[in-house]
Amino acid sequence: RDVTGVQTCALPISRPRFRGFGGICSPIGGEPMNDPIHQFRSAISNAGLTPPEEIIGDGAIHWFSSNGRPTSKNGWYILHLDGISAGVFGDWREGFTQNWCIKSDKSMTEKERFEHRERTKAMQRQRELDIANRKKLAATAAHQRWMAASPCTQHDYLTRKGIQPHGVKIEGDKLLIAIRDISGMVHSLQTIA
Repeated sequence: RDVTGVQTCALPISRPRFRGFGGICSPIGGEPMNDPIHQFRSAISNAGLTPPEEIIGDGAIHWFSSNGRPTSKNGWYILHLDGISAGVFGDWREGFTQNWCIKSDKSMTEKERFEHRERTKAMQRQRELDIANRKKLAATAAHQRWMAASPCTQHDYLTRKGIQPHGVKIEGDKLLIAIRDISGMVHSLQTIA
């Protein structure tokens, strides 16, 4: 149910991105209405994201295409099915995060509320660690590509634009521009064909 108490549904409807409401949904695709995975999928959909085909309730972070494009993995979720089913999902590119729980805060006992809050904090820590790890791996890969690339002295793109290379490198026929932090560490690369 959404904040007005109206039963919501995962049918494709036009909503502003990231302004939807999670809730119990009608049975669609054979999933029963009280199935936590179905309700979690509906909450993702109602938030304006394209939910993943498969949702795994193992407490680990999973990445998925939140915009329907198969190569994009901006969406993420963590779902716990043990105890009171709860999870969190979002889109890292949009900076969007939403918590979800199968039970409302009001219907939980004090002990359940405490356990849910602790689990939510743990999911937040896990997400932050995973994102930091992904950034570190991306920076390492970018640095390795940068070190393997050759210094650029001439490129068709630079000639067309009438600009000097100013420290860019070349990898095959592509220009590489290093994205660095203030200390000079390479975090990412921009590629120009």
